[in-house]
Amino acid sequence: MGRQQHTTDPERTTGTPWRWRVIDIVVASVLSVAAGLVFVFWNVASNPLTAPLEALVPGLQALAGGGWLFAGVLVALVIRKPGAAVFGEVVAATVSALVGNQWGVLTIEFGLVQGLAAELVFALFLYRRWNLPVAVLAGAVAGLAMGVNEVILWYPEATTAFKAIYTVSGIASGAVIAGAGSWFAVKALAKTGALSRFESGRMMLSRPAR
Repeated sequence: MGRQQHTTDPERTTGTPWRWRVIDIVVASVLSVAAGLVFVFWNVASNPLTAPLEALVPGLQALAGGGWLFAGVLVALVIRKPGAAVFGEVVAATVSALVGNQWGVLTIEFGLVQGLAAELVFALFLYRRWNLPVAVLAGAVAGLAMGVNEVILWYPEATTAFKAIYTVSGIASGAVIAGAGSWFAVKALAKTGALSRFESGRMMLSRPAR
């Protein structure tokens, strides 16, 4: 019998599983730009939601923050390479800034801070754990970074209670929308076969993600 033929996997043959391939860059870019367009939509659509929340309990408006936090977590879960979370969040934020919003160039700073926060979580797990709890944690930490960053920039004179509510709301929103939401989105994408050339697609279909 001849030797069993194996499918060539660039990640395995090069011995550098963390090196970005061309397809990684292309797919990460497509996902990030798409997320940026969602950001643009959310910049407007979130207003009717945040106004009542803020009127009910000042600080609760940060519950909408997850709509601007998911790009980094989503791209990282798909690409599974160092820098993916930062890439996703910064590119998406840049798209939002270029299209135009009320925050201007500062939007890119938001993306960098939030992307680095999510990246830190994946790095702590040595880019080897991509399960739902890790995704939720990454989203929550991104939400924490968002809350602290925005409290410093926009609400330095606010009460301690407001700052606490705002930050906790950001954490909750990041965990649910950016964390859990992105994980289930990737799982749904994997089922379509769109991620068949990625470990994320194969692992999501074969068994629970590590």
